[in-house]
Amino acid sequence: MKRNPRKVKWTKAYRAIHKKDLSDDSVFNFERRRNRPVRYNRGLTQKVLGALKTVEGIRVRRELRYYEERMKAVTDQKRRSDRRELQQQVHLVQAPSGEISGADRAKVSKGKTKVIVQKSEQNSGRKSYGYE
Repeated sequence: MKRNPRKVKWTKAYRAIHKKDLSDDSVFNFERRRNRPVRYNRGLTQKVLGALKTVEGIRVRRELRYYEERMKAVTDQKRRSDRRELQQQVHLVQAPSGEISGADRAKVSKGKTKVIVQKSEQNSGRKSYGYE
């Protein structure tokens, strides 16, 4: 079955079109094959091998930076959803013995303060299952 490579997610064409890869990076020009015969020269060979190590380091750093930039939006979104969930379900995090006053509850709902769960000295009559 023939498929359009621009629509199949694992192909180079798809990754280039949807900005998933660094396909337009100038470092990839060094890795292209060239079909020109070159006379062997020991100095040139050593120089090329040193340059290949440098290029590899540059490519790895660029890929890492590119990945971090793409994931920054994901972490921000996850942080926002976690904060929203905490604001909606703050009763699950509060200590059962300590009630929050109305002013403190307003601060918690706006996300201005951190919710701190404190352990009480006594178990207050509850059974302990070892989760503390």
